[in-house]
Amino acid sequence: MAVSGFAAQQSKAAPCICGLKARTSRVSPAAAASRFSSVRNIGQQPTQRSSSCRRRPSQLSARHRLDVQAVIPQLSGDATEQTPPDLPSYLFKERIVYLGMSLVPAVTELMLAELLYLQYDSPTKPVFMYINSTGVTKGGEKLGYEAEAFAIYDTMRYIKPPVYTICVGNAFGEAAMLLAAGEQGRRASLPSATIMLRQPMNRFQQMQASDIDIYRNEVRKTKTEIVSLLSRHTKHTPEEIEKDIARAKYFDPYEAVEYGIVDRVMEPDSSEMKKIVQTAAVRT
Repeated sequence: MAVSGFAAQQSKAAPCICGLKARTSRVSPAAAASRFSSVRNIGQQPTQRSSSCRRRPSQLSARHRLDVQAVIPQLSGDATEQTPPDLPSYLFKERIVYLGMSLVPAVTELMLAELLYLQYDSPTKPVFMYINSTGVTKGGEKLGYEAEAFAIYDTMRYIKPPVYTICVGNAFGEAAMLLAAGEQGRRASLPSATIMLRQPMNRFQQMQASDIDIYRNEVRKTKTEIVSLLSRHTKHTPEEIEKDIARAKYFDPYEAVEYGIVDRVMEPDSSEMKKIVQTAAVRT
């Protein structure tokens, strides 16, 4: 009697599995196998399901519904509520390459990829390189990352599209060399930009004497290469260039035009803007 009572309780508490009620009565092995096969194939055969096991369409769609607000930017409200656009992609679409950081390997890698891609996109349309960089920083590696500037320079000369260079803030050191390496007649600067030429920078710290001698020779080679490239693009002799960069030499845009680093100054009013910049230079 205790066993039958327990079976009855189990029969009452048995869950509803898609309309099929579990039974605790003794059945033959063949019948049990048949029932197990029907339950296993229940997803493949249409059967009548109970109301407790049937999912409502609204619940199913709510679970698999995409969060539209997460993938589509908001287009309502003022500018502070808008999702910021991908400005570098818009610039790149217009064939604009922007050097806005110091020359480090990550920046060089991106610029080389952009220049090479723009060549295969159109070998005849010009590439506009905007420069606002301090070149190689004092905290660089042993060789000062000058090799990064040489990589960009060689790629500018290698690709077929002409590269128009524009200084929009400052171009110091190796960045000034890249500015001068643009297409002749297409090198420009904004009126308030600052351009500076200098020697390669290097720091010898915690090295043995033989290593210092090796790096000293490498710095000399780097300096000779920079002097040669500046001489080629500014039409000055190597001796003049080497003398001018013995110490840091700064140029305003108009002085840079006279020196041959750029070809013109992009300004709304030539005479008036020239007076303003020259007056500010005299005061300093």
